[in-house]
Amino acid sequence: METCILAGGIIDGDEPSDLTAVYPVVEIFNSVQGEGARAGESSIFIRFGHCNLRCEWCDTEFDEWTDMTVIDILAKISHWPCKNVIFTGGEPALQNLWPLSRCLRKRGFHLAIESNGTIEIPEGLVNWICISPKDQLYPDVSIKQQSGDELKVIYCGQNLEMYSELEDGFDNLFLQPCYMESESVEWNGRNFALTEEVVKQNPRWRLSLQVHKWMGVD
Repeated sequence: METCILAGGIIDGDEPSDLTAVYPVVEIFNSVQGEGARAGESSIFIRFGHCNLRCEWCDTEFDEWTDMTVIDILAKISHWPCKNVIFTGGEPALQNLWPLSRCLRKRGFHLAIESNGTIEIPEGLVNWICISPKDQLYPDVSIKQQSGDELKVIYCGQNLEMYSELEDGFDNLFLQPCYMESESVEWNGRNFALTEEVVKQNPRWRLSLQVHKWMGVD
């Protein structure tokens, strides 16, 4: 097996093709997970370019990225002690994540993916699956990934019955108010209050808030 040198350390036993796999990376950063079931955990976010949807509230510049190999990614994340990695986007499931997954899991990382669910996620690729369907905007787009750890719905006033076929496939159900940076504090406040009321009327669902935005961090 080949041995590669990286940032003063040894990468031993990896397939060369895994280490040289290239990904369109928008950004990599260490922050606190601000949403859903794992809110509050220190996490490394790997944000990929490309998306097959274009949601009006999305604040990600997924059309601009830097090509990075797995070696480049490993070098970047080696600066942080955190062992939680979240694949996000854009739509990370558009990428062949197996080479990166193999190298990260070998090093003891817990891997999560945040996906819109339109692409089925291979069994064993990650430890945690969070699906955030966007069929409130794209009613003709089918949700292929119908099971996972977390279903996180952005609430824009839609009827929750549209998720009835998905509910039993997920361990955690979250309703998150749509936050629009282009709107006023009052507009967003009304949407927060409406989402809270819907959660009270639908006790299977829990409220998810983007705490990181209140903190002023990524």
